[in-house]
Amino acid sequence: MQQPSRLTLWYLCAVLLAIVTYFYGLDSQYIPKNGDEYPYEHITRLTAASGELLPLQSQMENMRNTKPPLLFWQGIASTHGGKDWNLWNLRYPGVVYTLLTAGLLFLLGRRLTGHAETGFIAALTFLAFFTTYRFGRPYLTNPPEVFWLFLPFFTLLYWPQALRSKLLVPTLLGISIGIAFLYKSFALGLPATLGLSAWYLQQRNFRFKEFFKHDAPKVFLGIGIAVVIFALWFVFDPDPHAVWQEFIVGENVGKFDPHGPSYLAKLLWGSSSLWSFTAAFLTNAGLLTFLVVALCIVAFRRRHEMSTEQKLLWLWVAALFFSFCLPSQRSGRYMLSAMPALALLLALDWEHISRKVFIATLLLCASALLGLGLLAARLQSELGDAFFPASFWLLLTGSTILALAAIVLPAYTRAVTNVAALLVLLSFAAFLRPLDDKLANYDSQALAYVQGKTVAVPCNFRAHDEGHRFLLPGANIVGYHESQNLDVALLSQRYDLFAVQLPLHATANELCSECTVIGTRLDIRGRQSSAELRDMFLNGKFFKHLFIREVLVASAVTPKQIVSNTLAEVCR
Repeated sequence: MQQPSRLTLWYLCAVLLAIVTYFYGLDSQYIPKNGDEYPYEHITRLTAASGELLPLQSQMENMRNTKPPLLFWQGIASTHGGKDWNLWNLRYPGVVYTLLTAGLLFLLGRRLTGHAETGFIAALTFLAFFTTYRFGRPYLTNPPEVFWLFLPFFTLLYWPQALRSKLLVPTLLGISIGIAFLYKSFALGLPATLGLSAWYLQQRNFRFKEFFKHDAPKVFLGIGIAVVIFALWFVFDPDPHAVWQEFIVGENVGKFDPHGPSYLAKLLWGSSSLWSFTAAFLTNAGLLTFLVVALCIVAFRRRHEMSTEQKLLWLWVAALFFSFCLPSQRSGRYMLSAMPALALLLALDWEHISRKVFIATLLLCASALLGLGLLAARLQSELGDAFFPASFWLLLTGSTILALAAIVLPAYTRAVTNVAALLVLLSFAAFLRPLDDKLANYDSQALAYVQGKTVAVPCNFRAHDEGHRFLLPGANIVGYHESQNLDVALLSQRYDLFAVQLPLHATANELCSECTVIGTRLDIRGRQSSAELRDMFLNGKFFKHLFIREVLVASAVTPKQIVSNTLAEVCR
């Protein structure tokens, strides 16, 4: 039996590192994520409590049918009907989907080149993209959406003969796309239709007459099946009118509303302009952005030497880019479904990209590790004691040495780049872990005190208070919005028990004589003003604006000010 080469062993260890990176700290409150996770948790929790899969349940106005039901059903299943309600159970299916997508890329890379190394590079590149890490782990629609939307194109690339199938393959592709619809939206039908049509046209050398005669019916069959699968939501939901108003009109058609300026003005200027969208798409790769930019340059220069598979992948990227340029709301996040194709394209052109680009990427990784180390040292000096374990500093040091060694050793530059990016992601998770383990949670006495009690908590996003249900299990959580500028004195007049965010060294006792501190925890502010950001980066005042102390307070003030449900539940 042939022994695996050292390079193969290296890549196997890199895959193991990637798996550890994606599961490590998965239950943390502070993983890179998106605020949509909170409304999704809210809808899932209430739907599970109702005992019925449909209709979806929510206390948020016009936010009951914000997404199709499959994500919420997934959350209900992974938490065993809401009985095991924790972040790990909600999030791990997303990681499984992300790893499955990486597995498809490995199979494709190996199949298209005959070399397992290309497959490893494609899979590791996809997992090293920051957007894959950010959106491929939390409880969001993106991981299943990316998998089910990429699966049809994987099938056609892996088995080119599948393009000739008239019934079976189009039906299976339609089922896969339909599942993507039920996770995200029927709007995915536009890029799917354009992508499949472009692939069939490429096979016909863009002879449109033959395409419309032989292939267009296959595309229409697949998309038609997907639409029928999506329409089942209307068939089985007891309130299809609400689905139409909230999801079709509000969630989808509403994205074409420019909300102020004209459609053309928003297309050409501002944060949702075509140029911002293009830049965000390119920077989705995070630490690998230089490589993606270099890939675009190499692809243009070698456009006459592209393989058929590379042309097909670029057509799929173009279909996604064009489709998501059309709405007035444009975000690089919408291009997440293109990241598997970009990862595979990078793997196929890996050797054609200049080593200088890899060196620049490794320098960026080393700089990120150095910055993380300096921030950790500052935090440890502020908090005292050995806040970060020795394993964290060992990880940080070893990762930096590896990145720098790959810069000076040409034979290892390319093989180490993805690993260095993954180590930065793992180091960042390890940096946050002590917060969860030591300072970011309330102690057992505070947890026992809140059982069965109503606790008012601050929020700055829809359903943001859902996060406190994991911090204070067993409590009845209501939210008050941070923009109301309620201080401890005002809160004590409204609530018997509340959490309030204060500067690191402030105490609730100083502000309210009739208040008792039940517990405290350290928190990270998620949204800073432009002035605060300038103060952080220009004056080095990270801790003043980045970290805050959240204090759980019991108030003995009587009588309480009566607060309407609307005011008490503003986070809804």
